[in-house]
Amino acid sequence: MKIRQLKKLPGALMVALMLSAAAVAQVYTSPTVAPDTVYGSVTGGPAMPDVLPLSLDDAIRRGLRFNLQTVLAMQNQDIASGERLEIINYLSPTVTWEAKRSRLQINLATEGFNSKLIDSFPPGIILPSALNNIPAVVTVNVVVAQANLDQTLFDLHSLELYRAAKQEIRAVDYGYQSARGVVIQTVADSYLQALAAAANVANAQGLLATNKEILRQATLEHHAGVLPKLDELRARVQYQQQEQAVIAQQNAFEKAKITLNRQIGLAADQEIQLTDTTPYADLRMIPLDQALQMAYANRQEYLRLQAELRSAQYQSRAARDERLPTLSFKGNYGVTGTVGSIYHGTFLAQGTLSIPLFREAQFRGDRDVADAATRNAMSQLANFRQQIEAEIRDNMLDVASARQLVTVARSNVDLSRTSLADATDRFRNGIDNDLPVVEAQSSLASAEAQLVNSLYQYNVAKLALARSIGIIDREYRAYLGSPADAAQSVDSEFSDHAVRAAVH
Repeated sequence: MKIRQLKKLPGALMVALMLSAAAVAQVYTSPTVAPDTVYGSVTGGPAMPDVLPLSLDDAIRRGLRFNLQTVLAMQNQDIASGERLEIINYLSPTVTWEAKRSRLQINLATEGFNSKLIDSFPPGIILPSALNNIPAVVTVNVVVAQANLDQTLFDLHSLELYRAAKQEIRAVDYGYQSARGVVIQTVADSYLQALAAAANVANAQGLLATNKEILRQATLEHHAGVLPKLDELRARVQYQQQEQAVIAQQNAFEKAKITLNRQIGLAADQEIQLTDTTPYADLRMIPLDQALQMAYANRQEYLRLQAELRSAQYQSRAARDERLPTLSFKGNYGVTGTVGSIYHGTFLAQGTLSIPLFREAQFRGDRDVADAATRNAMSQLANFRQQIEAEIRDNMLDVASARQLVTVARSNVDLSRTSLADATDRFRNGIDNDLPVVEAQSSLASAEAQLVNSLYQYNVAKLALARSIGIIDREYRAYLGSPADAAQSVDSEFSDHAVRAAVH
């Protein structure tokens, strides 16, 4: 909105429009790239000495409370709420009461009251004896007490700007809801990353235990003269390499927990225990047209752009209404008098009709600017509508692809475990050396890493789909499903929604 369009409005209304626009720009986030604020938080307190159990739901609740993104968004809402009250007050009657007492000294001579003026009076108006009692300097004590009323009766230009400001403030509310979705997606992503890191640690420690047993057997058989020194050295190298892998995975896990703590308001040194396991549930895909309808009804960024378009349309109307006359009323009632004398009632009733006669250049300029802003908002809305469809299509492809990768990864893990078991049995029975065991362990480690990554990518893809539809804030659990070790389905918890997640 051009500043010159607001010159008829008070300072509070101008501040409201500018602050609301700034708040929307700060809260709005790209659907794929989160701003830096989402990776920070307001610390909820010092670290506790005990280990803090933390589920995914707990992490998201803390994120919505302490994450810097939502904290800033809530502050923007508070600002918008206060400015909304100021805007409402502008169109309401303004009633004030004032009382004042003033002491004045008046030099009559400087006001023209002198002997020449007195001589000009007709004879008998002023008695000669009274002339000597007229002082040159008069002191007056004046008391005034009155109530004032100001009211705009008709100003269609300002009314349309007020409506535009309300739409801008509404956009702040949509921005807050959008920030919640971003925080939920980011915190859930970090929690899933930490779960994946924990799974990698468990897999690496399992292989380390197997390598330790193989090394023990290789050492015994070498000392017994059954195996050459090379087999023992190979088993020892494999064991030490796996020790390095365990150290690296543990370090990654600790760093993942620090990142999660940073996002949900926990101290960086707070020890946490992830109580959930990696969730896995097949997502029942809904038709594209149904997903689009849900997105157009729930996507907060889309609703924000709609509010901004309505605001631009009101501003365009306001630019055309600048030619209309305005009508206002001003009045007061009170008493006025001097101290020690009689007080008299006074009142004022004043109506003002203002008609702009010729400001054609300004009127046309305001109209052109407002129309351009309206077309700009319409273009952004149309573009984002297409962007929603593209995002949903991409996310649906990602979900389907990740689901297939999980199936293949699970099969690879099963085959690798079978291969490792066979190679281990052959080694223990003295049929073969430990080289096939080392190779089978390497294949199993790679297969388990692929499975962990595939599960993580599958869950992230489902969260991205829920975010693109605009329902992640209330349906993230339904899209993720229950943890892998849970037996029951979560359908009952979200039975009122069209999208279901069946746990397999």
